[in-house]
Amino acid sequence: MRHSLLRRSLKNKMIVCIAEKPSVARDIANVLGATRDCGGFIEGNGYQVTWTFGHLCELKEPHEYSPLWRTWSLAHLPMIPSRFGIKLKADNGVERQFAVIEKLMQAADSIVNCGDAGQEGELIQRWVMQKAGAKCPVQRLWISSLTEDAIREGFRKLKDQSEYQSLYEAGLCRAIGDWMLGMNATRLYTIKYGQSRNSQGQNRKDRQVLSIGRVQTPTLALIVKRQQEIDNFKPETYWVLSTIYRDTLFTAVMEEGERGFRTQEEGRKALDAIRELPFTITDVQKKAGREGAPRLFDLTSLQVECNKRYGYSADQTLQLIQSLYEKKVTTYPRVDTTYLPNDVYPQCPQILANMTPYARFIQPLAEGGKTLEKNKKVFDDSKVTDHHAIIPTSVPVTTVFLTDMEKRVYDLVARRFIGVFYPDCRFEQTTVTGVADATTFKATGKRIIDPTWHVLWEKKKKDTADQQDKSESGEQLDQSEEKTLPAFKKGESGPHEPTLTERQTTPPKPYTEATLLRAMETAGKMVDDEELRDALKENGIGRPSTRAAIIETLFKRQYIRRNRKSLAPTPTGIQLISLIHEELLKSAELTGIWERKLRMIERHEYDAQTFMSELKQMVSDLVLSVMRDNSASHIEASS
Repeated sequence: MRHSLLRRSLKNKMIVCIAEKPSVARDIANVLGATRDCGGFIEGNGYQVTWTFGHLCELKEPHEYSPLWRTWSLAHLPMIPSRFGIKLKADNGVERQFAVIEKLMQAADSIVNCGDAGQEGELIQRWVMQKAGAKCPVQRLWISSLTEDAIREGFRKLKDQSEYQSLYEAGLCRAIGDWMLGMNATRLYTIKYGQSRNSQGQNRKDRQVLSIGRVQTPTLALIVKRQQEIDNFKPETYWVLSTIYRDTLFTAVMEEGERGFRTQEEGRKALDAIRELPFTITDVQKKAGREGAPRLFDLTSLQVECNKRYGYSADQTLQLIQSLYEKKVTTYPRVDTTYLPNDVYPQCPQILANMTPYARFIQPLAEGGKTLEKNKKVFDDSKVTDHHAIIPTSVPVTTVFLTDMEKRVYDLVARRFIGVFYPDCRFEQTTVTGVADATTFKATGKRIIDPTWHVLWEKKKKDTADQQDKSESGEQLDQSEEKTLPAFKKGESGPHEPTLTERQTTPPKPYTEATLLRAMETAGKMVDDEELRDALKENGIGRPSTRAAIIETLFKRQYIRRNRKSLAPTPTGIQLISLIHEELLKSAELTGIWERKLRMIERHEYDAQTFMSELKQMVSDLVLSVMRDNSASHIEASS
């Protein structure tokens, strides 16, 4: 009987399991054999399975620490409580559910924390247990998918909650840090620079609130800086000399750093010099190359791809992949690695076998009794901590109802997963050099010899929602088109058609949500190389799970707006960043250093108390610096 192993370990004690939402609680209860719905929890087989609705608790507001902090006044800053406290969210549904949880926990023999397996999930459930006054032993369920097998295996491997203490401490430091910086900086800038500055000591409704945040402000600064680069851009004209020989476009080779001729006169002189002369091939170089399949998805790369391919916002993609996870067809989504641990490899044949809609792509992987390729670029224990890359589960997608949007997201995850088991694509890169008079020209071409994994995307390219934005995509799968050159021979010569074309340098492109997510991931450094991007993730701003919410907050505060797929700052957003002189608040790099310390706390490499001491000093210095500003600057109210 499927519940027998779990049942024998109970010894007639009541175990309370707490999940992060009702749907997850039902999945867990089903595996544990708890079937009786008791209103707010499910009971049976020695278990009581209950749930939260995400955050039931939050840090107290300033006035709940001191009545002086009810009014917004520079005299009362900085606000640094001697001890932080939590409270229930002011919501009737939250209060009713918490009453159920509190009663269960105070009578429990033990508790299993079944919150989402991550920093935020740990914090949510720990706060609820603290508020409920739980005194019994607590164990932790840590799983990467919600399939029955994963839940059952997770309960066999429950760990003591103390093993996740550093995760909780990092989450607590993050929450307190956001509170201290956000509360103090928002009041500081609102009073100092908001409208109605002479209303100090009055209610905040008397002035426009200037929201400042640890992650949202440097993110806004990235967008403002890019817009300023665009606005201040002065185009430069240059002329490109090219020629067509045997229906192939050859472009003149310029000195390093030069795009073309700086003056039309120079260009015309070069054009006239070669117009009547033959074109001669001087060199033909062919180089064999190999290209691996695109990496598996982490949350950020999935959000980037969905934005490029379908125009989905970061928040939409997060909701869609979260839904796929809850429907058990994909693994845990809030991850920042593109690797799998070695112990997932034995599960892969079964996952692939159940992906019947993709049978024609999977069949070649098993031809002739072949075993699946195990690539170090995919399976690497050293690159995986709490969770692995997003992949399909063994649950057949054909057994679950998916919306059209969910199908598109699942399809991306599925094709990436299949692709990593294909051998490298083999291609031939050809570079042909020719001369006319003293001017050297080059043409390059690429011929796919063996497409291998490219077959997964040959037809998908036509399905992109915004084909005109194709050039913005840096993904490998969008660069697979061939440009085959004729068979040139060294020494051949013939007539050609030279032309001189006037061109202008172009300004930087505005951020899209895709490029902004990449900038947040790498603290503002835009890099295409995946290995380098991995190294920069440690100093990225925000967490993969929170970046979508940060972008949505900037929209809500009317600091940024959308122009089709592009993001632009509003006048209010531009004014706010112009007022902030403290690099701590607007530097993605400095914020990234803070983020790295939080990750180090998780790994037991940095002391949480040291972080808190630094934080308090930072906030105190910030308040002092802004209060010294004697300028008459202020921000106009947004319309």
